[in-house]
Amino acid sequence: MANKEATARIKINKLLEAAGWRFFAEGKSPANIQLESSITIKTEDLDALGENFEKSSKRFIDFLLLNEKGFPFIVLEAKAEHLSPLVGKEQARKYTKSQSCRFVILSNGNLHYFWDLERGNPYVITTFPTPSSVMGYQKSVPDPKRLVEEVIGDDYVVLTQRPGYAAEAAWKNEDERSGFIDANSLRFLRSYQKKAIAALQSAVKDGNDRFLFEMATGTGKTLTAVCAEELLQGLCHQRPDTPHHRDQRLHRSRHQSVLFDQ
Repeated sequence: MANKEATARIKINKLLEAAGWRFFAEGKSPANIQLESSITIKTEDLDALGENFEKSSKRFIDFLLLNEKGFPFIVLEAKAEHLSPLVGKEQARKYTKSQSCRFVILSNGNLHYFWDLERGNPYVITTFPTPSSVMGYQKSVPDPKRLVEEVIGDDYVVLTQRPGYAAEAAWKNEDERSGFIDANSLRFLRSYQKKAIAALQSAVKDGNDRFLFEMATGTGKTLTAVCAEELLQGLCHQRPDTPHHRDQRLHRSRHQSVLFDQ
């Protein structure tokens, strides 16, 4: 193994550990990762994985992550680095249902997807979720009424970037305002972008939970997507949020804007 850090196995192991998942018991905290639903991981099992999941003699492809009570919680379908994680989507779906789970992580060590089988398709994540974050997400209850009634102003996204921007001297000074906006990369919505979000809210009111934006090139699909994600995550999923997470969403939306341009 010329470069161990380049292997899918080591990368995924590190990502799991960094997120607070445990291969082995730590004090009073039991291991919450299993290679198979009835087998607790041993050191030799980790070594048997090798650097390529697809060629493992034991066929240890899936990691089963457990909740705080030790029950199956998340299926992690791991693929070799040269394969798209989405190759394992249907296999992971079947395994997840067999374990009475709801959540899936698809990863090849470099690219990762999180998938809630009850809420749409897999979406890109940059780090693995912590046990507590997924447990909190699972307990959250979508509130369509709040989403439909949320007022979307020009500064809806700006207020998540810089909540107190309107009180700052550079904003109040019209001569400095343009420079202030550029310096802080503030992103205001245009009228047609707000109409797109209003259409989403209308669709939710009609009972829909899947959406597709059709927008011409150069009309700001990325910002519209970020606004939609802020709205959906903030009011439906009630996930904890930070500027770092918002930056990640903006970065992700730039690379996934094709999804909003079908």
